[in-house]
Amino acid sequence: MTRPVKRILGRRELVDFPAFALGGIEAKVDTGAYTSAIHCSNIHIENPAGQQPVLMVNLLDPGHEGADGRPLVFTQFALRDIRSSNGEVQERYVIRAVVQLYGEAFEADFSLSDRSDMKYPVLLGRSLLRQGRFVVDVAKRNLSYKFLARATARRARP
Repeated sequence: MTRPVKRILGRRELVDFPAFALGGIEAKVDTGAYTSAIHCSNIHIENPAGQQPVLMVNLLDPGHEGADGRPLVFTQFALRDIRSSNGEVQERYVIRAVVQLYGEAFEADFSLSDRSDMKYPVLLGRSLLRQGRFVVDVAKRNLSYKFLARATARRARP
């Protein structure tokens, strides 16, 4: 049995989150992080009467294209210990989300945290990189989007 070919990601990539109607979100590819992360604010649990608790968040900041400030509601979530880049362990909510790279959908865990002080709102971690059989070329950027643009241009030619 042959294994799928490994694809290359740059140190920065533009990603799409179809379930959230978000496209072209800047992501940092981080081989030092196990779990991927996405910027959220106003992260809290609500307990509707007679129903299971739900996680409410504002995804991204209003300045990000497609982020309209409406809260998103998650019924499936977990609370896990996540080690941050400075070595500090934080308890964070984690959701499963579909992210698109190279036009392919990958379902991965994303920890929810306030990344407003970070340059990139999304971090792609090792578990996602392993699932997609991606390798990283730190000299490159946005390879997934460039690949899709070339494929679209080829299809448009007569």
